[in-house]
Amino acid sequence: MRIKICGVKTLEDSLIACGARADMLGFNFYAPSPRYIEQTACRKIITEIKAVFSQVVCVGVFVNHSATQIETIMDFIGLDLAQLSGDEPPETLTALGKRAFKALRPQDPAELNELIAALPSRQNAPAFLLDSHHKGSFGGSGQTGDWELAARIAKSYPILLAGGLNPDNVAEAIRVVQPWGVDVASGVESQRGVKDSQRIVNFIQQARVAAQEIITP
Repeated sequence: MRIKICGVKTLEDSLIACGARADMLGFNFYAPSPRYIEQTACRKIITEIKAVFSQVVCVGVFVNHSATQIETIMDFIGLDLAQLSGDEPPETLTALGKRAFKALRPQDPAELNELIAALPSRQNAPAFLLDSHHKGSFGGSGQTGDWELAARIAKSYPILLAGGLNPDNVAEAIRVVQPWGVDVASGVESQRGVKDSQRIVNFIQQARVAAQEIITP
């Protein structure tokens, strides 16, 4: 079970998440977002984090950037993966290859099937991030997704589950969906864009316990 803490903006929050055994950190490069981080600041954080937690996967969250822009930012900062959270065409994902995955926010099962069918063939994980639909939002809305639908999809694809997860419901989400990994942003915040260290730790602990129960029921 992979755990991604997304929308991290400070070295302190990054260290807390890694110390609690987060597998992935997400850094948001969508300027209108309250979780936006400037490139130079992010580069400094990742340099310091990787010196201590070399195994953590650092993910850049992009919205409607071109493949060239994304690659330039990734190389400058030292990101491991790119999460495409906008309305990017399939060609952008194809150009980035194994360095990127797409975030999907379907309104219903039919739309999800269409979105998956449009994705380029992928061999690596996660196949994509499955988030809840929220009109006018590119993620981080805090709205809970359709877990039954996610559970059906998780049987066929290694998905990163997002959408309204928090320390109180992540264990149940894992039991129901059994995803490749879970992703949280607003669910570990004290206010929009401000992480709460205790909620980060609690979220990771609850996810780890639930994942272990699935392995050894």
